[in-house]
Amino acid sequence: MRPSLHRRRTGRAAFAALATAGALTLSACGEGGATSTASGPPRSGGTLTFAVGSDAGCVDPQQVSSNDTIYSLRQIVDSLTDQDPATGKIVPWLAQSWDISPDATTFTFHLRSGVTFSDGSPLTAQVVKDNFDAVPKLGALGVLAEGYLSGVQATTVVDPSTVRVRFSRPNAQFLQATSTFSLGIESSASAKKRPQDKCSQGVIGSGPFVLKQHVANQSTTLAKRTGYDWGSSLWRKKGEAYLDQVVFKVVPEAGVRQGSLQSGQVDAIGSVGKADEAALKASGVTLPARANPGAVFNLGVNNSRPALRDERVRQALQVAINRQQIVDTVFPSGTRPATSVLSHTTPDYADQGPALAFDAAKAEALLDSAGWTPGGDGIRQRDGARLSLNLVWFANAATNQPALELVQQQLKAVGVDVVLKQLPIAQLAQAQTSGDFDLLWGNLTRADPDILRGQYSTQLANVYRIPATGLDALLTQQAATTDSAQRKQVVAQAQQDVVRHAYVIPVVELQTELGVAPKVHDLDFEASSRIQLHDTWLS
Repeated sequence: MRPSLHRRRTGRAAFAALATAGALTLSACGEGGATSTASGPPRSGGTLTFAVGSDAGCVDPQQVSSNDTIYSLRQIVDSLTDQDPATGKIVPWLAQSWDISPDATTFTFHLRSGVTFSDGSPLTAQVVKDNFDAVPKLGALGVLAEGYLSGVQATTVVDPSTVRVRFSRPNAQFLQATSTFSLGIESSASAKKRPQDKCSQGVIGSGPFVLKQHVANQSTTLAKRTGYDWGSSLWRKKGEAYLDQVVFKVVPEAGVRQGSLQSGQVDAIGSVGKADEAALKASGVTLPARANPGAVFNLGVNNSRPALRDERVRQALQVAINRQQIVDTVFPSGTRPATSVLSHTTPDYADQGPALAFDAAKAEALLDSAGWTPGGDGIRQRDGARLSLNLVWFANAATNQPALELVQQQLKAVGVDVVLKQLPIAQLAQAQTSGDFDLLWGNLTRADPDILRGQYSTQLANVYRIPATGLDALLTQQAATTDSAQRKQVVAQAQQDVVRHAYVIPVVELQTELGVAPKVHDLDFEASSRIQLHDTWLS
């Protein structure tokens, strides 16, 4: 990054580190997302029915992290900025321009005029301040948003259309953070509600859709926002969305989702598994797919557990997993095995593939050196205790169970007993904060390497109970580094550190694959590989 960021006032301003995301890929649908060939111009009207596998049990975009729930809630809030999925560039949305101080401690946003929330209240600098003042108080469900604003000193109203955010230290990640759903702007009335009330009652946003109804574990219904006219600069259509209504149905069984799409009961489905691809293609369904940036699917290790405090045990688990076999058996076409804790589409990704290579003999040697010897049933023991680990997972993706059953088999082959424990996705935050797990299956999507700090810094939530080490200094340094080359180097060191010590165990990159009926057009992916429905229409 050039040091000449001072007073660069333009909606085109973006850190060079963010502009390196050009490796983002699309398959099966071309660059526009889930686009079908259509005869004639786009049409307004109609209801899109989208089947997802789970419901997080919260209807506040600032407090959710599961894709199935983000798909719907992203549509009800706008963000200060947007991120181009093809280039990583940060572009205008609610903010028409911004200034960044030379040391990246102060961000000043100049808001566009005429924006209103669905309750009729206007967007002002005070509204943005109310949001950013409230985020650090969200609690367990708001860890993403809180992480983006960690170190904030003050949010100041400069004038009704200008807001300034000042941090106590350089914060290179913040501009990209303002493009995320986690910092989607809600009305002042919503921002001032208790977090639990926002979760249960919903929020007032300025987005192209409004929340019409939510029935827990059944459906979420959105209605078009009449008069909407302040969309992202990336969107093709100006003004209101095409669709009148969107219904997200919760259908946990992958086979039922597939059958519902083929029979026309729904128009699109999420979380398509490898086993369903051929049948869906044969029925004329398109399968748009996009690799997610951010933290790959991994076994999050509870580093405080007695057996897992030993680095040799964690390293043994890491090399005992045959990632290519898991990808080939379970995941959609085009999915890649993890070669770092970050996916290859994340800015500043650094290949750690050799350290993650499958090597059962090495795994066994590491366990031997740690004092774990094979018992009569093949499971290793030490001091009368079996090497048995519980692995907590959630049924929010069709690939989770078959992938973990393979992991279970692969670890058993080197003498590790893994007990799979399924929980509802609504209990994710509880599981993370309680620490009641040995291994926790999950991933986290974000198109910025600062996701490493949010996930693995001991100074933040520290879900994985990682001990305080030199990793903290690296994660803090990358967040404060405004030079793109220097930041890339520090991020590479942080990835190497996580993998070398096996604080978490990367397994496979997430590739989002949808099933979309031929009548659905321009159902697009945004930069984090979630969907954007403003431009979507039905023929």
